[in-house]
Amino acid sequence: MTQITFLHGALDRLKAIAAWLAQAGAEGRPVLVYVPAAERGEQLDRLLWTFPATGFTPHCRADDKLAAETPIVLASELDHPLHDKCLLNLSDEIPPGFSRFQQLIEIVSGDDADRLPGRERFRFYRERGYPMEALDISKSM
Repeated sequence: MTQITFLHGALDRLKAIAAWLAQAGAEGRPVLVYVPAAERGEQLDRLLWTFPATGFTPHCRADDKLAAETPIVLASELDHPLHDKCLLNLSDEIPPGFSRFQQLIEIVSGDDADRLPGRERFRFYRERGYPMEALDISKSM
């Protein structure tokens, strides 16, 4: 069963995601980032090129020829995921087919536009009995 991890209280959701991905990338952990909104995908792509400040987080899009070799992959759809290890949701909806992944990461800011849909997703997972972990990252990200 998919392990769900909610990191809540981020000051800026996109920057917290970039920080989390930088750490995962440094550890060589494969992460598929579900980002169906093209504008958000572009914003995250640009941010990962400059984060951390002294480098960048190696990543590519799912349709890139290097996707199978790159730990961080941005995907606008989940029809044919490259792996089933870790999925990070950068959508305000439940990611389709999330249950085929070993782990699902949700990063939520304190902004109402982000927090309220995040609560709905949390409730959805909890009501279906998924193992859940919730961590307050307001002091760290």
